[in-house]
Amino acid sequence: MLRLLQESCVSKRPIEVIYMADNGSVTQRSIIVNEIDGKAIKVWCLLRNEKRTFKLNNILSCGFKDIRKRGLAQ
Repeated sequence: MLRLLQESCVSKRPIEVIYMADNGSVTQRSIIVNEIDGKAIKVWCLLRNEKRTFKLNNILSCGFKDIRKRGLAQ
């Protein structure tokens, strides 16, 4: 997971994360990682359209969204 977050930071490519807030609510977010800081990441959240900080331990999963349509890749 950390490798994918680092790749987003370097490439500035959006990454999809499933995040659990401290209150237990779960959301799916598209983010661009700006900085990885110990136990947290500083990001641009495309859902909220603002800077946010997420705890690494609260990220349940992450991955780059495949923009190619299945069966149409060249």
